[in-house]
Amino acid sequence: MNDAQILRFYVTLIVSLLAFAGIVLLLLDKALHKNVRSIWNIYRGWLFIIPSFLALVWLGRVAFVAGILAISVRTFYEFSRATALNTSNAWITRVVYASIIFIALLALIRVPDSHYPGWYGLFAVLPAYVIALILLVPIWQNRYQGQLQAVALGTMGFLYFGWMLGHLSFMANSPRFLPYVLYLVFATQIGDISAYTSGKLFGKRKLRSNISPNKTVAGSLGQLAVALLLPWVFRPLLPALEPLHLWLTGLILGIAGQLGDLSISLIKRDIGIKDMSALIPGHGGLLDRVDSLILTAPLFFHMTRYFGLLFPGS
Repeated sequence: MNDAQILRFYVTLIVSLLAFAGIVLLLLDKALHKNVRSIWNIYRGWLFIIPSFLALVWLGRVAFVAGILAISVRTFYEFSRATALNTSNAWITRVVYASIIFIALLALIRVPDSHYPGWYGLFAVLPAYVIALILLVPIWQNRYQGQLQAVALGTMGFLYFGWMLGHLSFMANSPRFLPYVLYLVFATQIGDISAYTSGKLFGKRKLRSNISPNKTVAGSLGQLAVALLLPWVFRPLLPALEPLHLWLTGLILGIAGQLGDLSISLIKRDIGIKDMSALIPGHGGLLDRVDSLILTAPLFFHMTRYFGLLFPGS
């Protein structure tokens, strides 16, 4: 399939799934008189999220990188506000914002004498430079009280919401960008839904009760099973992926997706909040929606790059 056919397939599939889910919710609400108000809020949130993402993919490389930049900035804003980093040392947050913008520029600018765009080499080592800049801030300010926490939060914020999510921007430079990124995001979100559904149907034993009380062992196993199955179902839409790559893709999305979700849950539990913000009705903040991608994006990127799939011939 070419890119246009793959995009058309995903649009058709997602519209069909949304239509089916809407019909089921209507039956539960109107015919069976079930209280599904909270699920309706989640559903309406998807009606905003999905078209926005598909539009970024359809508009191409520059628009997609700009979209990931906006997501990174917004998620770091939610993180810095929730952890009070923005008040403990505002200059550290400014360094992180500037570094996130710099990542987008690195993804867009063409390297001289290179057959694909993007200063990937500099991007790969950027954490060393940014962490040094973050450490420099309190030294320059001649401050120490509370600055260990501020430096740690700034470092985590940059790595999580700038550098890790920034791998999606560099994926836009691949000739296989569209099929790979569509599958990555689609399968990651389906994994989250599978965990929720499996947990509701079969879940009794809690997975990590203190960190995420709603997550169950059954939900975790259900998510892993779906993640391992999906690459084989979507194999015609994943160019150049052989059986080994399909298994690795399933393991990455099935395990790393859950770790990304649990890591943000850990932060929220520690600071005593349920959602990072109320930006998207039914979903919480943008960070609450993309937390699973924080780890799946870089791991999938490096797996496909290592095997020469992402940038053929590089």
